[in-house]
Amino acid sequence: MIGEHPAGSPEIGYPEVGDVTPEVTGENDAEEFLAENTFDSRHAELARGYGGAEDPADPADVLAMPLVLHIPKTDPPLRSELLEAAARATVALCLDPRVGPGASWHDAFAEWSSARIRKVARRARGAQWAAAQDVPGVTVVVGGASARAFVPGRVGDLDPRIKRLQIGGTDVPPDEASEPGAGPVLWVDASLSMTVGKAAAQVGHASMLLAGAMSVEECRDWASAGYPCSVRPADRQQWARAQDEVRDGRAVAVRDAGFTEVAPGSTTVIAVR
Repeated sequence: MIGEHPAGSPEIGYPEVGDVTPEVTGENDAEEFLAENTFDSRHAELARGYGGAEDPADPADVLAMPLVLHIPKTDPPLRSELLEAAARATVALCLDPRVGPGASWHDAFAEWSSARIRKVARRARGAQWAAAQDVPGVTVVVGGASARAFVPGRVGDLDPRIKRLQIGGTDVPPDEASEPGAGPVLWVDASLSMTVGKAAAQVGHASMLLAGAMSVEECRDWASAGYPCSVRPADRQQWARAQDEVRDGRAVAVRDAGFTEVAPGSTTVIAVR
């Protein structure tokens, strides 16, 4: 799994740790799980990678994981925190017990992960954000930023509470981010000038690919800590260093299919342990 991974993206126990509060909501909060549904089994699914199947002829049949970013009109969150929340929410959902064998999200997740692991990021405000919390998924709060990852499915079957949300306009200006903290660093190629919605989908790809590339012990420790990571823009020099980490087998890189914003095959994010 270490290395470069193409990702088609049109625009992926939860203790409270530090400033991260994963809020898991949906109809199956009291769900009981099979004995074989363990962290090890769910990690094994990520470690197998994804199928990369071709898109269906009908666009409504395309499978995608919805992401919703909470971006209030006034006092929007920091871009770095919003992207970190999106990355953490994605990997938290991918390893949630409800995606495990026999659980309520398993079939939808397995079908999606056998395809292109597409993610579609939308913006929500006020009552829209509150309504989105009732759709099955995982919310992560980082500082003043919140993002929610939802169970993947057919684009044509998207819940109306999510479908009505705006895809365009999900942009937040860069901030003066501090030095990366504990955990992996997800370096975003600043030269691509991706919108925050596009970048959220890309760091979501990176977090789940990185989890799959870890040993199960390393990933379990990461999960127990709340999936801490930092998302930072990379200038030319930092990007070159991150590429060296990929070549040396210490990082994973996401290559975009080029449906929106960037050219096909562009490396968008490099996740360094």
